[in-house]
Amino acid sequence: MKKYDFDCVIDRHGTCATKLDNLDVMFGRHDVTPLWIADLDFAVCPDITAALRRRLDHPVLGYSAAPDSYWQSIIDWQRDRHGFEISREELTFVPGVVKGIALAVNYFTRQGDGIVIQPPVYHPFRMVIEGNEREVVENPLVFENGTYRMDLEGLERMIEERRPKMMILCNPHNPVGLQWDADTLRRVAAICRRGGVTVVSDEIHGDLMLWGGRHIPFASVSDDARAISVTLGAPSKTFNIPGLVSSWMVVKDPVLRRGFYHWLEVNEFNAPVLISTIGAEAAYRHGGQWLDEMLEYVQQNILWVNDYLNLHVPGVHAVRPEASFLVWLDFRDLGLKQDELMRLLLERAHLALNDGSMFGMQGNGFMRLNVGTPRCVLAEAMEHIRDAVASLKTVEK
Repeated sequence: MKKYDFDCVIDRHGTCATKLDNLDVMFGRHDVTPLWIADLDFAVCPDITAALRRRLDHPVLGYSAAPDSYWQSIIDWQRDRHGFEISREELTFVPGVVKGIALAVNYFTRQGDGIVIQPPVYHPFRMVIEGNEREVVENPLVFENGTYRMDLEGLERMIEERRPKMMILCNPHNPVGLQWDADTLRRVAAICRRGGVTVVSDEIHGDLMLWGGRHIPFASVSDDARAISVTLGAPSKTFNIPGLVSSWMVVKDPVLRRGFYHWLEVNEFNAPVLISTIGAEAAYRHGGQWLDEMLEYVQQNILWVNDYLNLHVPGVHAVRPEASFLVWLDFRDLGLKQDELMRLLLERAHLALNDGSMFGMQGNGFMRLNVGTPRCVLAEAMEHIRDAVASLKTVEK
């Protein structure tokens, strides 16, 4: 019997929700259904809010130290959920995954250094690289037969020719939702180690595996991977608690780790705050059933979207994700330019989805849809897409 209700529609107005409050900034209007930024519209696991309330019942909110149980909850979760063995000395806190990437960029590279990304990919990768005056080195994914793969030959050639210092790996990959297989990750590790490239692996979607799949942490696949990797993760996407800002980092190699962790510590970049540790530990200790039920609900949402498109919007195709609650939609058969596609969805469908081109030029013709919402909201949104696409034919006539 299901314990949690994911069909409940929750009004998030007045809660400083980025998904709502930034609509005017991101889309130029607020009268649209927000299915863009990657957070869920579901109520948080009650064990998390209960733990926070218990602590807030105490009248003093002074300086706080992270308890041993907090670190152990991360270690236990990674071992039990993913078979990823980590020790306390390999683990530290970071104030957000993107901030963790930025910290690694600033420590391990210098201005002008090249950093590899694989577009279409999470857009802050590019922003962090360019904003810190490093050079983006693109090794685009290859799209064929309705799915994506890495261009490993291109990666090896690019590293030999361009001599980048770092690669930012998205594992599982956002926005296309793929979990890279162990052989692919081993080949990436071997190529990068030969080329002297440090790999920063963003694994924030690793807990969100679908269809019984297993997350494969990059650092777990080989000695090469362990020697060159910085792994980043968080309970934020997993348990819908990004507002608590509780991310973590793992560096397996002691040589790679020693100076970096010292630099983080003396600058207090890796000092956890009170609500971060409380919320994260409660999530990892007590949120397993909530997560399993949420993922089952999301799977049904994905199947529902795919079936609806096949039946009612044959010009739009969904790339079925292996992880996460984000669906990469292919609108290219409509023959629209990207700005025309955006206008269609905003002005006719009244929906706010992520513009595919924000993930790189390889995202032109695509949009990213967040299906982590009650099915009634999703159903209405899909009807709006159907009607908007149908209106194109009316105009043509």
